[in-house]
Amino acid sequence: MARGCRVPPNRYLFGRRCNRAIFLNKVPQSSSSNTPVVCIVGPTGSGKSRLAFDLARALNGEVVNCDSLQVYCGFDIGTAKPSRQEQATVPHHLIDIVSPLDEFSAGEYARRARQVIPAITDRGTLPVVAGGTGFYLKALIDGLVEGPQRDGEIRERLLQVEQRRPGRLHRLLRRCDPASAMRIHASDVQKLVRALELILLEREPLSRVYERPRLAADEFQTVQLGLDPPRQALYARLDARSRAMWHGGLIEETRDLLAKGVPLSAKPFGAIGYKQALAVIEGKMEPAEALAEMQRDTRRYAKRQWTWFRRDPRVLWIKDFGDSSGAFRTAVRYIYKRSLVF
Repeated sequence: MARGCRVPPNRYLFGRRCNRAIFLNKVPQSSSSNTPVVCIVGPTGSGKSRLAFDLARALNGEVVNCDSLQVYCGFDIGTAKPSRQEQATVPHHLIDIVSPLDEFSAGEYARRARQVIPAITDRGTLPVVAGGTGFYLKALIDGLVEGPQRDGEIRERLLQVEQRRPGRLHRLLRRCDPASAMRIHASDVQKLVRALELILLEREPLSRVYERPRLAADEFQTVQLGLDPPRQALYARLDARSRAMWHGGLIEETRDLLAKGVPLSAKPFGAIGYKQALAVIEGKMEPAEALAEMQRDTRRYAKRQWTWFRRDPRVLWIKDFGDSSGAFRTAVRYIYKRSLVF
């Protein structure tokens, strides 16, 4: 649910008002003392938000966002945020909570989610975590590795290196930590900066840093449901969704964000869709070329998400889109089988 966004005064304001729905359904119960949590994962465009909405409405639940871009105020079209009507029907959390100027990490997400989830269960409702940012979910349910604080000077130097020679950071990471370079995409500058920052501060590969004991996470009783629709059908949906975003106001939204003072350096502007919209606005690409690149990059991103979640043996896969009745029935069956509700 949208909360007050921390934005500089007199610069720009975002925010939407969401009304809470009143539920009369039976309160979910847990057979364990652990906090029950349903997690909906999978590639972009597979219908995670829709399945989370349907499950929350049917099982007296509330949705907790686990998408690293939907946390940012004002970036709506390109992040496929739930509609205002959906947020008014079922309570949604951790959407529109961060100014585009703010840094927001997996650790900060986990800290906030661990505040939200107990509050949901205290109300007698079921937390339904939904999103495709695998590192955020891992931080939430598996805990965090204790590492050094961010070093502004090192980060600025690394960013300058990337600005002067695009691709240089990924080449540096490949040289000093090939295992981490395999997991971090060459275009994900924020993760590359953090990886190299940790390597410089800890003087050992990032992959070794993450082998350290993790800070204890809350004890969750989870069921992770992964959506796995036919790949070609998903790609067709992604192409259509990208086209709908493109012709549905993505460029106009990007222009509006710039006019409100959001700088080009804001992290969400590096996301798929927004970076292509910026390229068109700056005259670097033609609209048709930019849309084709957006569609291609979205398909590639979906493939990377598949690879990430496939590595987790805890995920129970549903071979369908989240908006199908079959996926809903299978999800409910898994949830009841794990005794999260009865």
